[in-house]
Amino acid sequence: MGSSEGRAVLQLEDEDLVRSEHFDRKTSSSGAAPQGSSYDVEEDDDSPKSILNSIRKNIQIVFFSNKLNILVPCGPLAIVVNELTDHHVSFQTVFRPQKFYDLYTSSCDIVFQGWIFILSLLGIIPLAERLGWATEQLAFYTGPTVGGLLNATFGNATELIISMYALKSGMIRVVQQSLLGSILSNTLLVLGCAFFGGGIIHSNKEQVFNKGTAVMNSGLLLMAVMCLLFPAVLHVTHTEVHFGKSVLALSRFSSCIMLVAYGAYLFFQLTNQKNLYMPMAEEEDQIDGSSDNEEAPEISKWGSILWLSVMTLWIAVLSEYLVNTIEGASVAMDIPVAFISVILLPIVGNAAEHAGAVMFAVKDKLDISLGVAIGSSTQIAMFGIPFSVVVGWIIGCPMNLDFQMFETATLLMTVLVVAFMLQDGNSNYFKGLMLLLCYLIVAASFFVHIDPESIQDKPRKHNG
Repeated sequence: MGSSEGRAVLQLEDEDLVRSEHFDRKTSSSGAAPQGSSYDVEEDDDSPKSILNSIRKNIQIVFFSNKLNILVPCGPLAIVVNELTDHHVSFQTVFRPQKFYDLYTSSCDIVFQGWIFILSLLGIIPLAERLGWATEQLAFYTGPTVGGLLNATFGNATELIISMYALKSGMIRVVQQSLLGSILSNTLLVLGCAFFGGGIIHSNKEQVFNKGTAVMNSGLLLMAVMCLLFPAVLHVTHTEVHFGKSVLALSRFSSCIMLVAYGAYLFFQLTNQKNLYMPMAEEEDQIDGSSDNEEAPEISKWGSILWLSVMTLWIAVLSEYLVNTIEGASVAMDIPVAFISVILLPIVGNAAEHAGAVMFAVKDKLDISLGVAIGSSTQIAMFGIPFSVVVGWIIGCPMNLDFQMFETATLLMTVLVVAFMLQDGNSNYFKGLMLLLCYLIVAASFFVHIDPESIQDKPRKHNG
């Protein structure tokens, strides 16, 4: 009896030893585990000291791990300038006659609006980058499929938030042109920089990418162009059945179809074949454990969700100041509103994507660069634009797909150029250079373009 008990004790000790060795092997084999275990322990420890240490580490990682965060104070500074300018009027009325007062205060308002716009624009740049970073951190815990969707969605969150505020203010042309500019920026500027940077670094070989995925995205972009082209042609040719109503009805119907098509596209990507972001997982599988150490999560899952919410809310606050000062900034800087909406706003919103796409191309991960650039363009075209139309429908704003012939023709030519560049499945620095030069032509075109009086956004009577 004693011998059997002794054997049982030895067997239990052996099993415990095997379990501990298995855990040690599992921990040491994964590059992310040693780093992840630190905040797992901290999360389990509910002592005030541990909670404060965790908060301090999170703030240090979020705000002091990127040089771009030096622009973060620009956001609060924009709010301070806005609050101070609300009080300069009463001060000036004491010292200036009324006939000079109106001219003086209006010019001061325009100058201050220009500063508020610039500070808000600069303040959003690091927030957009940190939003993308927090999304990537969360993607470590959700896997490549859901992570890819999160990256695509929150990668365009800045543009969508700005568009929603502009739509709420009745600035339909700003919404249309900023969404159009996001597509142009991703397809020409981001993809051009990726092709050019990757081509220069890897000039001794030809970079290749998944041709099938690129062609499918090009097809969706052409479908979006078709949905934008018909309302514009209908309006220009004056062939509407009910003038002023048929274009709006067609836009709303087409928007619903585009949302259904985009939903079907997502379902197809997630179920029937490798989605746009699978090359990232494949690249990680092909690389040894050193890559795992590079791509370990820096903060916990709930920390990622918390910072994602904070960054989104802060971007939403600054977006309101940005939208409210677009018209004043246009006058102060003597730049057309079209140029601000199509060129400046999308570059700021896509700042993090620009850098990420180029970095992946330099590392010879061109599939990921295409997923960032063309994938984001597809989402804006097939989801962002029709979503804005539907939201406008709900809130009673006549947002439609008639982007005017100049903008629609620009988008059509851009999509055709990019589709031809992607059809052979390879890239080089010359292709990137051509895309960048095309973007310069587009930017110059919108710098000299102004909307007719009949379609310009009407100045708001209230102060947002």
